[in-house]
Amino acid sequence: MAEKTVVELREAFASGTVSATQIAEETLKRMDVRASYGAFIHTSPDVVLSQARNLDEKRAKGQTLGKLAGVPIAIKDAICTVDFPTTCASQILHRKRGNPPLSESGWRSPYDATVIARLRAEDALIVGKTNMDEFAMGSSNETSVIGPARNPWDVARTPGGSSGGSAVAVAARITPLALGSDTGGSIRQPAGLCGVVGLKPSYGRVSRYGLVAYASSLDQIGPFSTDVRSSAKILSVIAGACPKDSTCSSEPVPDFEAACNRTVRGLRLGVPSEYFSDGLDPAVKASIDEAILALKDQGCLIEPVSLPHTKYGVATYYILATAEASSNLSRFDGVRFGLRVESPGSDLASLYGSTRDAGFGREVKRRILLGTYVLSAGYYDAYYRKAQRVRTLIVQDFERAFSKVDAIVTPTSPTPAFRIGEKTNDPLAMYLGDIYTLPCNLAGLCGISLPARPAAATAGRPELPIGLQLLAPPFKEETLFALGGAVERISGGFAAPPNLGV
Repeated sequence: MAEKTVVELREAFASGTVSATQIAEETLKRMDVRASYGAFIHTSPDVVLSQARNLDEKRAKGQTLGKLAGVPIAIKDAICTVDFPTTCASQILHRKRGNPPLSESGWRSPYDATVIARLRAEDALIVGKTNMDEFAMGSSNETSVIGPARNPWDVARTPGGSSGGSAVAVAARITPLALGSDTGGSIRQPAGLCGVVGLKPSYGRVSRYGLVAYASSLDQIGPFSTDVRSSAKILSVIAGACPKDSTCSSEPVPDFEAACNRTVRGLRLGVPSEYFSDGLDPAVKASIDEAILALKDQGCLIEPVSLPHTKYGVATYYILATAEASSNLSRFDGVRFGLRVESPGSDLASLYGSTRDAGFGREVKRRILLGTYVLSAGYYDAYYRKAQRVRTLIVQDFERAFSKVDAIVTPTSPTPAFRIGEKTNDPLAMYLGDIYTLPCNLAGLCGISLPARPAAATAGRPELPIGLQLLAPPFKEETLFALGGAVERISGGFAAPPNLGV
């Protein structure tokens, strides 16, 4: 079952070849055997098996089964669920200090996120909450309160972040699907580093209701999967208008699965010189160049494009995202959620300060302080307002490029997966790892990361995945799925890590 696609697994359950209980038991077994990868923060065998028994009963009664019936899916710990805790991998969303059993002390949401409600309506089997960078702030999964998830290709290396646990769950073949969130590359970057498919839908394509906010103008929920069609299938389930999210678009939801089989002949692909400059690992460049040539052989037209304001992307992003984070995280104050640390002083400000100091990790504090600074009197115009203007220039760069091409092709990350601990003392080096992914969020585009030819093993590192990023205009996910399907056919499918064990 671990090697079946979403479509195959759903068909096996619907036909009676396998029961949902068997699928659940096998998934829980893999979660246990592969626990050293650190993919999951919360799970409950009782909850998972109860869901499975309900699905078996539904099938036995001859009732209509949903599009994802029996398919196990892992959920990033920033997305609200009623039956599992939601803690954003942060101490502040646990009632107790230290590291007690997180399922016992974690905050429980009184409602499901819209995406979770839609998954349940289609009979998906939700198996647990995945590890992540604290409040989605990180690019390596190292800011998690329980420690990092580990890349199944090399456990000494990061899986990327912030949705690292979701990427690991899929890469390690624990589940064929997972949900993450992408604010500056947090789906695509870990997908690229772990060798799986990761989709960032257009801003507004998927409801954010029930996603714990990091930066509200940038956040977007999206899927990880082992193949392109599976991502298309789940997007057709979670996409669409939501009355609980005023930023969610009413744009019609097309047949994404059908797009996976479309021809790509005649599609115009732009190659931006700014994404192939200094800092790009030679192995990454060689792999992406090879993928571009393969798409050209399939009939795509390759054209150079320029995105001149790319060089300002990292600075712009880390001003705007941290400013929004400063506002969004003000609600975690020791009064309404999770941790409460009584202070020596008797005033409310002391309670807030003690709780937030004990509950937030170092990176979250850094970003809150930076965001508060750029919003403060005297600095608002110099930083925040100027960053908003540069964001407009980045949007205009993409608009000009997309007037000439249908999609843009780039690397997902400048390097393959780096070692755990390698960049933790150099925040700027960590931030620069998002240089190819964050412009997509600033412009509200859709983007996908697909496995390209891995970097060959060398004396200094083992064979490691490389991500191929494709970007398309807002609400043009069908173009991404058509190109993704072509890439998958060219490669003959995307390989699992070589040493998964049992």
